Amino acid sequence: MADVYPLKKTPEILSWLDDLIEGEVAGDPMSGQQWLRRDLRYLSRALQASGASVSHMTVRRLLKQQGYSLKANRKEHSPSSLERDRQFRYIERVKRLFVRAGHPIISVDAKKKELIGNFKNPGRSWQHATEEVDVHDFPSSGIIRATPYGIYDVCHNLGYVYVGISADTAEFAVDAISRWWQRQDRPQFTDESKLLILCDSGGSNGYRTRNWKKQLQEILADPFQIEVMVCHYPTGTSKWNPIEHRLFSFISLNWAGVPLRSLKIILNLIRGTTTDTGLKVQAALIRRHYATKVKVSDQEMAMLNLSRRSICPQWNYILRPRAKTDSKV
Repeated sequence: MADVYPLKKTPEILSWLDDLIEGEVAGDPMSGQQWLRRDLRYLSRALQASGASVSHMTVRRLLKQQGYSLKANRKEHSPSSLERDRQFRYIERVKRLFVRAGHPIISVDAKKKELIGNFKNPGRSWQHATEEVDVHDFPSSGIIRATPYGIYDVCHNLGYVYVGISADTAEFAVDAISRWWQRQDRPQFTDESKLLILCDSGGSNGYRTRNWKKQLQEILADPFQIEVMVCHYPTGTSKWNPIEHRLFSFISLNWAGVPLRSLKIILNLIRGTTTDTGLKVQAALIRRHYATKVKVSDQEMAMLNLSRRSICPQWNYILRPRAKTDSKV
């Protein structure tokens, strides 16, 4: 009776709980496991403030009903923990503002590179007989190494994955976002004058990567005359990026145990990824090659129409379109 009592008395408690944990959920992109930043007593107090008289043990039961479970201790505390928490709060405020104004919000990241060939893929799948693969996963035996770059539409629960066969560079990342922006089949937003991009702190879309900012200016902001706001998740917290546990985890589960023998197979498996909550995924191949080790000078950086936010300026900035006469570097 204890499990169902709060639902009978306040049936809206599940929606309140979902709203509370919206920005607190992290997930493993490979296994699909999810966990929360906040403890049970914090959630209990927040629900009580909303009018639901529930204890932390009731919150525990409700979370278990939704698939959450206790995890072992993790190294979490660091000298920058206060700044990290401040950034999480800022991201949630910005997301709410963009949703309210009808602006698009995307979460982006590059998935783990996949060696295409007759190699073992971790996991198991239902089949009549075990597929035989090579004993060793030598890169020289592979056909090619694929780099899936994902774009997750936070508002519409839609995923778009662009599979590249070149290096994972800033130009590749922004090119994928630009291709998504120009898609005729993507949902249109009420106001597309602004775009919010949520991403990690490292990699091709890292906050230290100069070419990432330069490409956003030249390939996205200037040609489409849109204001691009970027919010990076703090260092070491990439699993809180929505794309990790809302898109990549389901792709990994869908192709678990299936040898990725060709680019066609990997594209079909990505497109076949769905969930009970309505996730749909599109996939496309990019055969273009991108230059690596591109240097961006101080002069080129000064030409960008970039402004940093006052809160955690290293992680939050806006690129506004430049006048046509100023766009040539």
